[in-house]
Amino acid sequence: MEKARFSKTTTINLLIKHTISIQQKTVVSSMMKQLTTLATILVFFLSSHHTEAVLQVGFYSDKCQLAETIIRNEVVKAFVGDKGIAPGLVRLHFHDCFVRGCDGSILIDTTSTNKAEKDGAPNGRTLRGLEVIDNAKARLEAECAGVVSCADILAFAARDSIVLTGLYWDVPAGRRDGRISRAEETVDIPGPSFNLDQMTQSFAEKGLTQDDLVALLGAHTIGRTHCTAVTPRLYNYSSKTSQDPNLNPLLAKFLSQKCPINSEGEDTVFMNQTPLLMDSSYYANLFLHNGLFDSDQALLDSSETTQQVAFYATHGLAWQHDFVQAMVKMSQIQVLTGAEGEIRTNCRLINA
Repeated sequence: MEKARFSKTTTINLLIKHTISIQQKTVVSSMMKQLTTLATILVFFLSSHHTEAVLQVGFYSDKCQLAETIIRNEVVKAFVGDKGIAPGLVRLHFHDCFVRGCDGSILIDTTSTNKAEKDGAPNGRTLRGLEVIDNAKARLEAECAGVVSCADILAFAARDSIVLTGLYWDVPAGRRDGRISRAEETVDIPGPSFNLDQMTQSFAEKGLTQDDLVALLGAHTIGRTHCTAVTPRLYNYSSKTSQDPNLNPLLAKFLSQKCPINSEGEDTVFMNQTPLLMDSSYYANLFLHNGLFDSDQALLDSSETTQQVAFYATHGLAWQHDFVQAMVKMSQIQVLTGAEGEIRTNCRLINA
């Protein structure tokens, strides 16, 4: 009986140990799988957020203390003489970031062997603010040579121009300048005739969401545009109608007076009734069919974007918050950092 009891007890103990061993192995295996999954997620997170990690607010505080002050002074000086410099600098920054990332490549001049971005179809004589960047760069080179990149100057200048119209944000810096600038690559810049799907795809290719798109287009509340961007909606719009039926007839009449069919390239018209103030009137105007471009009015072509537009139209502070966040996000598209690129001595020329 004792031997039988011992044998039974031993068997039970062995079964318990075996069960515990299996459970431990299962737990360890499960933990290993979880750790592997977490490691994969962490690697993806770090790689996808690389640019956000390397740029930093106050980047020049120990390298060139007067950097931001010098840039701000040049922007203010230009703004006093020409209020249109504010939207011009924002647009310059936007057009730079959508081609090869925010690397200052839009500032490079065309040469006998290369037609540069600034002479691409969406740019050319419509660009404004180039002299502000030139002046700031010249002063910075005198203050701390070879330290502040043209790409960072452009990012700071865009921010400082918006400060003068009502908003502020801290600019993460540490960008370096690109060495390639090609006019043919400006096809990446979303245009005024884009529909919602085209714009959404264009922004997605740069890591920006449709929410970012709706928030950023609010910049069209300030500044002017060339008539050549408007006249396609006023004359010979399609084979069925000469004028865009999605355009408010009263606005169309006003625009026709400002932008006749034979408008010259220098003719301009205000984007909005508050061309010097970053407010949310842009969004309210869309419900009146007062969007200046096809791309503006297209924001009402889906229920999701229409809801966001309606929210911004009645919650201006929420739009300003989202606009700032989207600008910071946009300013970090495909940036060059560390040993990548260069710090140009002259923003118009690649270093020898």
